[in-house]
Amino acid sequence: MKRNRKGNPGRLSAACMIGIMTLTLAACSGKANPSANLVSNDDDDKKIINLFGPMEKSKPNVNNIARTAFDLTIEMAEKDLGLTVRYRTYTAENYQEKTYDEVSLDRVRNHMDDLYLLNPDTIQVLGAEDRLLDLSVLDSAENLRDVVKTANTVNGKLTAIPQEVVAHGLFVNKDMFDKYKLKLPNTPEEFMECCRVFKENGIETPIGANRWWLENFVFAQAYADLYNGEQTDELIEALNKGEAKYSDYMRPGFEYLKELIDKGYIDAEAAYTYEAIEGEGADFLAQKTPIVMAYWGAANSETAYGKPDFNLQVIGFPSSLGQMPVVSMTGYAICENAEHLDDTLAVLDTILSDEALKLYAETNKVISPSKNVEVECIDALKPLNDKINDNVYVLGSNAGMNVEQWGNTCLIVRELLNGATVDECMEAFDKLQEEALNK
Repeated sequence: MKRNRKGNPGRLSAACMIGIMTLTLAACSGKANPSANLVSNDDDDKKIINLFGPMEKSKPNVNNIARTAFDLTIEMAEKDLGLTVRYRTYTAENYQEKTYDEVSLDRVRNHMDDLYLLNPDTIQVLGAEDRLLDLSVLDSAENLRDVVKTANTVNGKLTAIPQEVVAHGLFVNKDMFDKYKLKLPNTPEEFMECCRVFKENGIETPIGANRWWLENFVFAQAYADLYNGEQTDELIEALNKGEAKYSDYMRPGFEYLKELIDKGYIDAEAAYTYEAIEGEGADFLAQKTPIVMAYWGAANSETAYGKPDFNLQVIGFPSSLGQMPVVSMTGYAICENAEHLDDTLAVLDTILSDEALKLYAETNKVISPSKNVEVECIDALKPLNDKINDNVYVLGSNAGMNVEQWGNTCLIVRELLNGATVDECMEAFDKLQEEALNK
């Protein structure tokens, strides 16, 4: 590490990114002592780092790739540094009223652990409160992709770093596009035309949608120019100061979704009740609908879309700049007052080293946060991967924005699905911005 640091004395639970790693994490519900429902792996080592996260250490013979990949990097740190990382695990089934995010906030604010895996909205809140260490002190931080730094920087401090970059895209049945002589769409207009052709040829609902991920259409259109131009920092600063309105950015995307719904290309009633993949996935795999949306890992998983009976392609969402991946972040963060600060920094630097990230990425087949680590992806993901490698993306979560993006936009899109007007949705964004400015 560059230097050692001495310890100094969301509004929403986003439906989330940590949920993508375990796919079931977001919801939970009994008020309880924050530490009452945690699973600990106790040992007698004197040198211990306490990690709070959604996953226990993998048990022998349990097939959980995400857990195994993380455990391998932790084992690397334990061996190299001669210490033990103790997992303090959130067990959702034992809670009745507290979400993972709420418990995370409690534990960081009360300095209960050293290292945390946090959702985007929690990173934003705790970063604004100056409760998280600036991780730019890590040697491994020098190797990060720009997208990671942009997403997780609050008030000039790099507050969290993930082990993978989560990219969302459109999953399309290329065979169905070829059947009707359609090119894969780049712009909103081209996408709308594809939907028209599918509908006119008897495909009842061209877009299979769920209640979590339609906001990606909005992000792609709202922020394509902001994140792919030369004035990203200045434009975000204008939003944070109230000199620009989030609703002005969001309006075109909401109007576009409303048009897709009104023309019958999205079944709003079904989408409002569908869980991700579980709702729309069957029709997509049965080739009844040509388009769904999901995250990168779903293309690798046989329990999602990893083994279709057709030519699967994963592309970016339509935007004025062409196909646009939407990227979101979780991140590992260190409490500013971590009890074992120097050792915790050493652990994080180890699991975020290029060696550890290569092991993690190759095990999980994901995009690494390190610009030095490339993993061969399946053919279906190459269009999305090429965009990310060219630094073409928009962020669905950005801790540097004073209005949390992913969770808020998701919930406001649900209001649109439930019959709200676009103007009512924009009023909701204006209210959120006003609240942020008054804090």
